[in-house]
Amino acid sequence: MAMRYIPIFILLFLSSSCKSDDQLTHTKPLTLGDTLISNGGGFALGFFSPSSSNTSLYLGIWYHNIPGPITIVWVANRDNPILAPSSPVLAITNSSDLVLSDSQGRTPWAVKKNSTGAGATAVLLDEGNLVLRLPNGKITWQSFDHPTDTVLPKMRFLVSYKAKVAMRLVAWKGPDDPSSGDFSCSGDPSSPDLQFVTWNKTEPYCRLTVRSGKSVSGGTYLTNTSSVLYQTSVNSGDEFYVTYTISDNSTLMRLMIDYTGKLKYLSWNRHTSSWAIFGEHPYVPCELYASCGPFSYCDFTQITPACQCLDGFEPDDGVNFFSKGCYRQEALKCGKQSHFAPLSGMKVPDNFFHIRNRSLDECAAECSRNCSCTAYAYSDLSSAGAMADPSRCLVWSGELIDAGKSTSGENMYIRLANSPAVNKKPTTEQILLPIIAFLLLLACIALVGIYKYKAGKWRKKKNQKKLMLGYFSTSKELEGNSTVPSVTFEDILSATNFFADSNLLGRGGFGKVYKGTFEGENVVAVKRLSQNSGQGTVEFRNEVVLIAKLQHKNLVRLLGCCIHGDEKLLIYEYLPNKSLDSYLFDFGMARIFGANQNQANTNRVVGTYGYMSPEYAMRGAFSVKSDTYSFGVLLLEIVSGLKISSPQLIANFSSLITYAWRLWEDEKATELVDCSVVASCPLHEVLRCIHVGLLCVQDHPNDRPLMSSVMNMIENENALLPTPKQPIYFAESNYEGAEARESMENSVNEMSITTLEGR
Repeated sequence: MAMRYIPIFILLFLSSSCKSDDQLTHTKPLTLGDTLISNGGGFALGFFSPSSSNTSLYLGIWYHNIPGPITIVWVANRDNPILAPSSPVLAITNSSDLVLSDSQGRTPWAVKKNSTGAGATAVLLDEGNLVLRLPNGKITWQSFDHPTDTVLPKMRFLVSYKAKVAMRLVAWKGPDDPSSGDFSCSGDPSSPDLQFVTWNKTEPYCRLTVRSGKSVSGGTYLTNTSSVLYQTSVNSGDEFYVTYTISDNSTLMRLMIDYTGKLKYLSWNRHTSSWAIFGEHPYVPCELYASCGPFSYCDFTQITPACQCLDGFEPDDGVNFFSKGCYRQEALKCGKQSHFAPLSGMKVPDNFFHIRNRSLDECAAECSRNCSCTAYAYSDLSSAGAMADPSRCLVWSGELIDAGKSTSGENMYIRLANSPAVNKKPTTEQILLPIIAFLLLLACIALVGIYKYKAGKWRKKKNQKKLMLGYFSTSKELEGNSTVPSVTFEDILSATNFFADSNLLGRGGFGKVYKGTFEGENVVAVKRLSQNSGQGTVEFRNEVVLIAKLQHKNLVRLLGCCIHGDEKLLIYEYLPNKSLDSYLFDFGMARIFGANQNQANTNRVVGTYGYMSPEYAMRGAFSVKSDTYSFGVLLLEIVSGLKISSPQLIANFSSLITYAWRLWEDEKATELVDCSVVASCPLHEVLRCIHVGLLCVQDHPNDRPLMSSVMNMIENENALLPTPKQPIYFAESNYEGAEARESMENSVNEMSITTLEGR
């Protein structure tokens, strides 16, 4: 929180007793006007007043080396200020206790450890941590264990200890009042190791995503500057804690809860000399706790997140369901059949019951046999570094509230009633009528096919007869065809300079193509057709019309035609950069799809190995998420300057994806960036592209974001990015990885991969 407060030591700047070292001893107390400054100069400890009247004095820690109003990160006596005219003193007693007292004999704050022996010192460390240290080096107390409203880098924030809430951030009461306010954030007392919640007094205000239960997990967030923030969550059994580190070891980043209830990620912008927000919760109205009502969720995958009904539910009032929620289309009844519908990418609802040591089938069975169970979610942690329980089974009863949907969510299974039509046995008419209709349709298709086949043979014979009679001996036959205007042969000779080689554009299946200029300004292309080119024996009038249609389909306008003896010529628009179709319809996998498709299954895989998604290369399953995978590969190539399978890669990494994943996992993503990119682009933008690229190349299509979300991630630097999952090509150097790769390549070869070079 940046404040307009003036530290007391500035008011007393001329005082001869002003101190500026980093230690407090028994013989050297801290008085009004004194400060402790950390060895690196990053933080200061002293007395400050939140108003210009200086009637209330607080002991606090703030950033020392940034300009402008001071930013307080810790307050000792926040709920017990020292009132003027009493003077404060911070001292170490003979028993090595740290005590804050005033001239009236009051003790607003103290650290009493009852240590044996004297000689303790209080030291302000470079991380902003005030520690009480004995002569033998043992730290008996530290301010990092007692945060107020702020978490600093390298601070170990203990969320829970032995399944009990441990630390809590408490907001200020107001912008000028450091006393404890109404808003706070901590682990949920009902499940402190699984979810983190901000509270308004005792009511939940905003709930973050439920954890999977892994013993170690992490995430990467790009700040507004060139730094990268790494979040690490550790569950060691008895305790669960979170730490934050920053890529350049800077301390100018903080996580805090403000007096309005917002949990903010802030970084210092040296260009604007101000704190910039690069993430916050809640950041949209529907992220507030239960704001969408029961059986609804906040859809974060949309450009503007809004409430939506869960599958199988409808809005309660038909229009605005931010408070009333949604109701079932088919009511659940005990004894009646039901089924579970999967929902992907979900932030699971609140008020779950955690069942331990269950497999997926056992978790589903727990919910199935309980009539009041409305949903369940399962995570397999056997290979993810879990503790004693290799799984996480959550079940819900009654209403589902405070759910969400994002690109980094998990699978959830919701209980829905079977439709009455599902259990109703079909009648004889319902069975026979579709069969009869299908047979009639086949018969109609066969008749149409026979008719077209015979009509085509008849037309071909007629055209051959006309060709034999010299039907196209002159160009006069085309003069009456208004759709294909005629041009004289003399005009073509003049335009092309008698078909000079200097005007030759190229050769194709139809013959040579020349560039020509009509009337000194209109540039056209002239295609010289041989006698039997194109459609062969098809009559020339139809051939010209057919070619005209083809040219129109290919976004090229036919301007005219000409016949000279046995030679035929077409005149059409000259496009120096080729027709648009040449870019649209061999681009990517566009030819696989119809105009209204967004996914397909193919019997023949076409594409470049390395750029194809795993599900397409191995099973022929292609969707819009397959192009997302290819885009991710391309993004990593652009950033690194390497090809997907490059000889410049470090040994033991068979592909760029493997190399990028290992560097990102080891927090060394900057090593992936090509030097030419570093010189021309801000580092934080490049690192964000690496993060987005790894999200795009995730193994399962459901884990990959839509391209609309990808664009939002790249353009919106304030958007928090989810943590990517380990890609399928990782760890190929061992025997099992090599064996898996060989299996995949064999399956790909069996499907007849066609590699298109240069795409």
